[in-house]
Amino acid sequence: MSDIADLLAIMAKLRDPDGGCPWDLEQDFATIAPYTIEEAYEVADAIDRGDMADLRDELGDLLLQVVFHARMAEEAGAFAFGDVVAAICDKMVRRHPHVFAAGTADADDSAAVLRHWDAIKRAERAAKGETDTSALAGIARGLPEWQRAVKLQQKAAKVGFDWPSPAPVLDKLHEEIDEVRAEFDAVAADPGDAAARDRLEDELGDVLFVCANLARHARVDVGNALRRANAKFERRFRAMEAMAAADGGLAGKPLDAQDRYWVRAKLAERDKP
Repeated sequence: MSDIADLLAIMAKLRDPDGGCPWDLEQDFATIAPYTIEEAYEVADAIDRGDMADLRDELGDLLLQVVFHARMAEEAGAFAFGDVVAAICDKMVRRHPHVFAAGTADADDSAAVLRHWDAIKRAERAAKGETDTSALAGIARGLPEWQRAVKLQQKAAKVGFDWPSPAPVLDKLHEEIDEVRAEFDAVAADPGDAAARDRLEDELGDVLFVCANLARHARVDVGNALRRANAKFERRFRAMEAMAAADGGLAGKPLDAQDRYWVRAKLAERDKP
């Protein structure tokens, strides 16, 4: 049965200039980073589908990404895989004093754990010499923007800058949609107006930001919600294609005719047990 040492040896062989894989040898941190992000999403997809066999495989793919980055760092003389493991072990012990240092901290529920976690993270950043004292400090720039929006909102909420309930967020959403309509009208009136297109992008961003805030108030994960919406659209569109196949397919049909297939696809889903 293979263990982590086998995977490290495989990665070392792939990166060996003498007989290694040409593709693996050409890679660097920047070229591998998109694959790392993609594999993380594939893990999330396997979890969403409840496919444990696929989750096992996708976790292996994600682990390979960690090993790949660590191998390149070792070649550069920066650190090795063992240092990565040591760093995360030290961090997890340090950030869970209520578990590993009995009597030094109390955490009776998950909310208390998160408060301790945030305080420890702030102390760690200060120890590194970081001078950003904003409540918004520490949010990674590399996050997907929808996820970064939620984190910005969560951080602001911790100091009280938050709507008290979903109702005013819904009101704000309607306000932002009205502003988007106005900017669409401005662009339609003068399609060459670059400033109007810039304002339209800005207002659309506001709508998306408020939608992320609404999901946060509903305790709904934005990524999961959008993933479900994507899956629903794909499922119904493929059903439309199957229905339209006997009539020559969807392409070329007017929108109202295509929409009738969409309604049929929705009704067919509802009729399923």
